[in-house]
Amino acid sequence: MSGEQRLTTEPTRRRLTERQADTVRRLTDAAVEEVREAGYEGLTVRNVARRAGVAPATAYTYFASKNHLITEVFWRRLSALAPVDADGPLLDRVVAVLREIALLVSDEPELGAACTTAMLGTDPDVRELRVRIGAAIRERIQAALRDQDDPKIVGALELAYTGALVHAGMGYTSYARMADRLAEMAKLILPDPE
Repeated sequence: MSGEQRLTTEPTRRRLTERQADTVRRLTDAAVEEVREAGYEGLTVRNVARRAGVAPATAYTYFASKNHLITEVFWRRLSALAPVDADGPLLDRVVAVLREIALLVSDEPELGAACTTAMLGTDPDVRELRVRIGAAIRERIQAALRDQDDPKIVGALELAYTGALVHAGMGYTSYARMADRLAEMAKLILPDPE
């Protein structure tokens, strides 16, 4: 490798070289595959490391726990979303933002349930990512609200999303249905356009 490696910033733990960032990407990809096959209960960092072709000790240098690993998967998907489209009617903008966040894991119910469980973890790396995820969701909602950025409305929409995520994670509704329920909540929360 060259003497001066380009560094890539990762959400938690430390700055990574391109090679290290590739290892983290392989681990997060392997975690998704492992959840598909074994579910959250059967997921271990050791099995993910094996699937990614890295030593378990290497995996643990990047991820403190399976909760940290799965929360990172959600964070990466959220971070990869396109910027919020601030055009169109208020309700349409807000519903679009809530829908895209709700649908991040909707086509993979096992992964969705794993993300919900993992994000409730208490280890420091999960807490840090949870704060970042919450801030990113808030920013997306605020961008959709534009000039209607009332803290009470933002808070209500955040709580609606969080409640819907937990509701889906508990199996009371599907992640796909969660998007429709959030649209209903947005209609109740947002001011009448007239």
